[in-house]
Amino acid sequence: MPAPFRLLLPVVAVLAAGCAGAPQQEPPQAARPAPAAKYYKDDGPGDSVPANLDAIPDAIPRAEPLHRAANRPYTVFGRDYVPATSLRQYRERGIASWYGRKFHGERTSTGEIYDMYAMTAAHPTLPLPSYARVTSVATGRSVVVRVNDRGPFLHDRVIDLSYAAATKLGIAQPGSGEVDVEAIVPGGSARVAATAPLPKVASAPVAAPAPGTPPAEASAAVPVTSADGGFVVQLGAFASYANAQNFVAHLANQFVPVGVEPKVRQAGGLFRVFVGPYPTRDDARRTADRLRDALGLPSTIGVH
Repeated sequence: MPAPFRLLLPVVAVLAAGCAGAPQQEPPQAARPAPAAKYYKDDGPGDSVPANLDAIPDAIPRAEPLHRAANRPYTVFGRDYVPATSLRQYRERGIASWYGRKFHGERTSTGEIYDMYAMTAAHPTLPLPSYARVTSVATGRSVVVRVNDRGPFLHDRVIDLSYAAATKLGIAQPGSGEVDVEAIVPGGSARVAATAPLPKVASAPVAAPAPGTPPAEASAAVPVTSADGGFVVQLGAFASYANAQNFVAHLANQFVPVGVEPKVRQAGGLFRVFVGPYPTRDDARRTADRLRDALGLPSTIGVH
């Protein structure tokens, strides 16, 4: 099951140019934890699940303009992601999870309202919006989803499905399952480049957001704080305020047991998600160690 960013989504690295040819395999991305057969205390399938989930039609691929902010490079838990900025052939195999009522009615990385009963999904690097066919390795069942969100980011999940899509694939009850993910290019052309690029891990030039106030599509749940000294534990950096806030919303419930509250600040042209500040670097390091030990989350220490 979920923990998504996705965004919720998601900054360093430069988009690597794809090369024409047959689709290439990409190693699984990180994702949200998905405990089998049980849900997070504030998430799950919802109280009034439609009786006809299996009858919900697949998403119908169509040409759509790509979302400018949602496809910028971003960093989550010390890992850099570079989303594709054009529709490309793409194929990968890995574990899919799903996200439910905690995010139902909330904004996705594209600013749309998440509907857990629609055929949608979240992916770390596929362009937003785009379409993908997801096939269960165990059963052979297949669905077509519209990808409009970022995530997952933990435990080697490759895609986060809506509850409806997970139900049709037969992985809603166990919480996760192995799938093949294949990008769909409406009116596909041989000129389309190969796979979406691998996320970069080394530092590289950063794509700064356009000047101005945070985009109107972002909700006001997490205000941008000012820097007032001390040290922080940084969890992610985003060119878009909406993506930073979406990331916080998707992972907030995991921080409760650790006793920390993620915040957002703007620095160096980026919206940075962090916990703290703490008076000393050692205090910040102890919190970073707790996050790593309790949740397996990598992080970096910085000056606030």
